[in-house]
Amino acid sequence: MRYRIFLAAIPACLAVFATTTAGQSAAPETLKVFLQGSSSAELGALVTAQGGTVTHDLHIIDAVGAELTHDQLAKVVESPRVKRVFDDLSVSAQPPDTGTEPDKPCEIGGSLELMLGDSAINWTLYNKKPAPARLERLKMSWPAQLGQIKQIYLGEHKLDQALFASSTRGSALLEISGEGHPMPTLTASQDLRIVFESPADQPLHQRDFELEASFVGDCSIELIPGYDDNHENFYYNTVIGVDALHRNGVTGRGITVAIIDSGLWDQPALTTDTRARPRVLARYDAISDKLAEEVFDASGHGTHMTSVIAHNGPVTLAGIPTGAYKGVAPDVNLVSVKAFDVEGQGDFLDIVRAVQWVIDNRERYDIRVLNLSFAARPRWYYWLDPINQALMRAWASGITVIAAAGNEGPDPMSIGSPGNLPYIITVGAVTDSWTPYDKDDDYIPDFSSRGPTPSAHIKPDIVAPGGHITGLTRPGSSLTQQHPEYMLRTGELVMTGSSQAAAVVSGLAALLLQLEPDLSPDDIKCKLMSSAEPAINNDGLLAYSPFQQGHGYVNAARAVTLGERGCGNADMDIERELAGMSHSQGPAIVEEDGTASLPGLGTMVSPEPAEKGYSATRKWGVKAHIERIPPSSPDREPTDGATHPFNWMQLYLQERDTIEKLSAKEPLQPVVKGP
Repeated sequence: MRYRIFLAAIPACLAVFATTTAGQSAAPETLKVFLQGSSSAELGALVTAQGGTVTHDLHIIDAVGAELTHDQLAKVVESPRVKRVFDDLSVSAQPPDTGTEPDKPCEIGGSLELMLGDSAINWTLYNKKPAPARLERLKMSWPAQLGQIKQIYLGEHKLDQALFASSTRGSALLEISGEGHPMPTLTASQDLRIVFESPADQPLHQRDFELEASFVGDCSIELIPGYDDNHENFYYNTVIGVDALHRNGVTGRGITVAIIDSGLWDQPALTTDTRARPRVLARYDAISDKLAEEVFDASGHGTHMTSVIAHNGPVTLAGIPTGAYKGVAPDVNLVSVKAFDVEGQGDFLDIVRAVQWVIDNRERYDIRVLNLSFAARPRWYYWLDPINQALMRAWASGITVIAAAGNEGPDPMSIGSPGNLPYIITVGAVTDSWTPYDKDDDYIPDFSSRGPTPSAHIKPDIVAPGGHITGLTRPGSSLTQQHPEYMLRTGELVMTGSSQAAAVVSGLAALLLQLEPDLSPDDIKCKLMSSAEPAINNDGLLAYSPFQQGHGYVNAARAVTLGERGCGNADMDIERELAGMSHSQGPAIVEEDGTASLPGLGTMVSPEPAEKGYSATRKWGVKAHIERIPPSSPDREPTDGATHPFNWMQLYLQERDTIEKLSAKEPLQPVVKGP
């Protein structure tokens, strides 16, 4: 899901004008403005003195949001107290959305779940256009034990048996030309039902079938492999090794996570912890600037992010609890902050106010982690961005800020704001290709945004599961209406994006804090980056550049055992930054043609393009890379750093020694605060 913060273009100068109709002056136009300068109190006084209205007191960055006429604004900006002005932030002045695709003649969705019977399958298809869509081609394969196709239906339409009479056992390709075989049409939602000759003599799984349906208008959909038991197990915790922490009592208890998003559905799996105790400490609506008993989630996005972080439901196997949970940190306390509407759009003034409220209430609710699963195209250098200015205050106050990289890849320099802020933890997405126990087909999807940032910093910092992430959302929300095909029959929603990846890492940060409450935001960043597993090819070079994978794939067990302190933001000084004494410049080099590089990048990244899906050459992590090499191979010897950019063997031996030493010690016990 892509979230954009809509901002108006900043004009080069202020225009003051009046319009007339029939010789009479029209009512003065009111502008929505942002003013930054000496202090919010002084700026507010300037606004009210001219008859304007202060809409947002943003004291955390010495700014206000206000409504002023052109004449009022012209007088306000005469004051030397005003240092910076954005003079039209109205929704009507939105810049063009260059990321949207042109309108398509057809838009078809296929359910993530296949209904399996003894001798038939049902696949629900959705036509999201008002005009009927004509089915012109079907390609399919199935277990040979089912025999040949007996009949195919699309809704009430029964396909001519002549189309598949000559198909072989286990596969078929149907070309529905329309000549003698009228094309069935899809309107709204209908089931594609395929009946086979014989009932199955052993259990069937969705991954046993392949289906591709093509419609007139260059529109086709494919059935995904799916998980065998998606409702029982969401699997992202399995992929990053969180399950083992849960079984050892590390569930985030005593840590508070704040989530700035579209609100929260008050569902017991989210509002209570694993002991059924209430754990939502506060609900704040930054749009109306009010504490509330409910922050209604019209979009559903905020609820989904909260579910990824904190779902208290147990993971089960054949109905039996495994000791793990569906949320990354199922016992965290929650603070829900609403700043986005039903369409997933947020006014940047509301977002700054949301961050400010989190900082102002950090001690009251003991907020340690802030999740930001949204991104917008950067409009300013990071130090001039009002949201980033507030987030630097949050980081400096002891709040670990985690943001999505954005879904605007695969082009370089597509990292969104606030993920472009160098101090915070920025997370890109990786997908497990529906095989949670096999990392050889895990890859970074094209949508995940890439670095560098405009200030030449390497982003994302890490990548985390962001493909087909299951979670709760509010029934009837805009997400469920727009994407009915992503709903499981049991009510969960499956979504993909760097938003979900950021939520996974926010939950993991809470687990680290439960184990070591004295960790600073810089420490957590260091632990996550130093323990991440880079993708490495057979040649020992990186399968993805640092602009794609950052330091690599996040891993919970490695973060706990091998994560280091002291390396997070070691070359940056946030206090000097906040004092306006310096700004951080990253190491990237951006050429005139827009290509980005790093010193020595050409020797670090493999010339072999990274594969989507299974790769025989790519391994995630130094351990997997070294241990795939036969013991008798000379490559098992330490690599000469003078001729190769990486000494993986040396790092492998260091990590092995560390694990052996930790094994001889008493295990680290989680710290539990409160009841």
